[in-house]
Amino acid sequence: MAIGKPVQYLKGKSSYKLLMENKQLSKMFWGRHLWGRGYFVATTGTITDDVIKSYIENQDDSAEQQEDFTIG
Repeated sequence: MAIGKPVQYLKGKSSYKLLMENKQLSKMFWGRHLWGRGYFVATTGTITDDVIKSYIENQDDSAEQQEDFTIG
């Protein structure tokens, strides 16, 4: 199975559930998409969970700091 199908399913179902349970969100996103069109998937090989966690936690840092991120 291509990874796109489960991602599409998860994004669709979670969007529907969030919008049905939260009318404020429903008003904010009326006529628009809740999730972005894209997604990112990668294998991790021998990278530790701590490295992945650190990468995710630092996503809001400036672009310059993200360019310095290395896996080693």
